[in-house]
Amino acid sequence: MDGSIQPTEPARKSTGDGDIELAVRLPAQNNVPNTIPVIEPTTQPPHHANPNNAGTADTAAGDNDTLSRTPIPIGISRSLTLRLYTSHFLSTWNSRLFEAGVVYILASIFPDNLLPVSLYALSRNLAAILFAVPVGHWIDTAHRLTVVRASIVGQRLAVAASCGLFWALLGLRLGWRQSALVDGLFGASVLLACVEKLAAGVNLIAVERDWVVVITQGNEDARRKMNARMRRIDLFCKLLGPLTVALIAAASVKAAVYATLGMNLASVMVEYLCIETVFRRVPGLGRPAPPGESAGQSLDPLSMVDADAGSSTHFQLRKWLRGISWRKLLMIPSLHLYFGHPAVIPSLSLSLLYLTVLSFSGQMLTYLLASNLNLWQVGIIRGISTIFELSATWIAPRLMKRIGVLRTGLWSITWQMTWLAGGVSCFFYYYGKGYEATSLMSAVGLVVAVAFSRVGLWGFDLSVQNIVQDEVEDDRRGIFSSVEASFQNMFDMLAWALTIIWPNPNSFQWPIVISVAAVYAAGGLFAHFLRRRRGHLLHPPACIKTKRRRDNSNSFGVGWNRRTRRSTSDSIIL
Repeated sequence: MDGSIQPTEPARKSTGDGDIELAVRLPAQNNVPNTIPVIEPTTQPPHHANPNNAGTADTAAGDNDTLSRTPIPIGISRSLTLRLYTSHFLSTWNSRLFEAGVVYILASIFPDNLLPVSLYALSRNLAAILFAVPVGHWIDTAHRLTVVRASIVGQRLAVAASCGLFWALLGLRLGWRQSALVDGLFGASVLLACVEKLAAGVNLIAVERDWVVVITQGNEDARRKMNARMRRIDLFCKLLGPLTVALIAAASVKAAVYATLGMNLASVMVEYLCIETVFRRVPGLGRPAPPGESAGQSLDPLSMVDADAGSSTHFQLRKWLRGISWRKLLMIPSLHLYFGHPAVIPSLSLSLLYLTVLSFSGQMLTYLLASNLNLWQVGIIRGISTIFELSATWIAPRLMKRIGVLRTGLWSITWQMTWLAGGVSCFFYYYGKGYEATSLMSAVGLVVAVAFSRVGLWGFDLSVQNIVQDEVEDDRRGIFSSVEASFQNMFDMLAWALTIIWPNPNSFQWPIVISVAAVYAAGGLFAHFLRRRRGHLLHPPACIKTKRRRDNSNSFGVGWNRRTRRSTSDSIIL
C-alpha cells in the first residue's frame, strides 16, 4: 500500500434478518486528494462513552472529518457469527463439563472427605488471581490469534492429562494421604487444574472483551446482540454441562472421565479452525507487532495463519514467561491502572456480586438438601432459575436499546435488590417465629426470591460489560479485564470462606446476610457512579418536570419585573 486512500466500493446493507451489522472503517470518497494518508484507529474511548456528548451537533468544519472517521456498518455473513459462537460454545462447554465432572470424580476417589475438592477449587481460583496481570498483559500485547490458539491448546492438553491422572487414581482405590503416589498424582492434577483455569480465562477475556469489540466496532446495537448471545451460551452450558456429566457419572465415574476426555479431543480442531476463520475475515483483529518483531507479520491477519504460526506461538509463550516478575504478580501497576480508570466503579460493583451464597451453587444446594428437599426437587429449582437467567439475555438488550445502558444497569441491580430484600424478609420472618434456618418455609421463600433476582443479576452483568467495552482503551482491555476477573475470583473465594466459617446449615442465615449486604454495596457503588456520570440518579416524572418549568418561568418573570421597576426608578432619580 502506498499510503494513499484508494477508491472503495460503497457499503452494502445486510438483508438477512439473522445477520449482524459489522462496523468497518471505510475511507471518505468525496473531495479527498490522493495524497492524504490513511487515518489509523485510535485507542481513545469511543465518543458515545461520554453521556454529555449525546445530542450535540458538530460544527460544519468538523463534519467532513467526522464522516471520514465514522464506522460504516456493512453486512457480516451469518457463517462468521456462527463460527464465533461455535468456538465460544465449545470452549465454555468443555470448561463447564470438566469443572463439574471433577467434583464427582474426586468425590468417588476420596469419599467422605471434602478437603481434596476444596483444595482443588481454591488452588484454581488462587492461580487465576496470581497470574491475572501477566495474562492480561499478554492479551493486550500478543497477537490475538496466538493468544486464543494457545488458550485452546493449553486447555485441551490440561484436561487430557488430568483425565489420565484421574483414571490412574480411580484404579489405585486408595484414600486421602494413604500413599505418596496418590498424593503426587493429586498434586499434579491440581497444577493441571490451574493451567486449565488460566487457559479458559484467557479465552473468555480475549473473545468476549476484545474480539467482540473489534468485530462490532462502531455498532452498539450489534455489540449488544452479540454480548447477549454469548452470555446465553454461557448460561446454557452452565445448566446442561453439569447435568450431562452428572447423568454419565451416575452410571459410571470412569465413563464420565472417558466422556470428558473424548469431548475435549473431538472438539479441539473444530474450535481451532472456527476461530482461525473469524480472524481471517476480520482485518481489524490485526494489531501492530510488539518491539522486536516484523510489523508486517501482525498488521496482516493472514500472516498468522502461515507455516510459521506454531513457532510464533511458541515464541510468544516463552517471551511471556520470561516477562513475569514479582512486581507484575503483585499487580502494583495494574491496580493503579484499574482504580484510576473511569470504569472501575461499575466493574467493582459487578465483582462484589460474586460474594454471595445465593446463586444455586454448591453452598445453596447443600442448604436446600438440608431443608428436606430431595435431589429431583433441587434439580427442578435449578433448571427454573436458569430459565430466568436466560430470559435476562433477551430482556437486557431491549432495555439498553430503549432506555440506555446506564439506566438498564440501575434498573437491573434495583430489581435484584428488591427481590432479595423480599426473600430475606420472608426468611427471617419464619426464623423469628422459632423456625430453624433449614425449615421448609424459610427455604421456599428464599428460593423464589433468588430465582427472580437472577434476572436482574445478568441484566446488570450485561450492562457493566457494555460499559467496560465502551470505555476501556484497546491496549488496556486485557489488563483491566484480568484484574476484574481476579477480584471476581477473590470474592468467590470469600463466599466459600463464609461456609467454612459457618459450616452448619442451621447457621446459613449469616452467609445470607453478608451476601445481601454485598449486593446492596454493589448497588450503592453503581448509583454513585451513575449520579456522578449523569448529574442525577433518577429522572423525575413528567408532571414534576412541568411544574418545575412553570416555577422557573414564574420566578424569572417576577425577577424581570423587579429589575424593570428598579431600572425605571433609577432613571427617574437620575
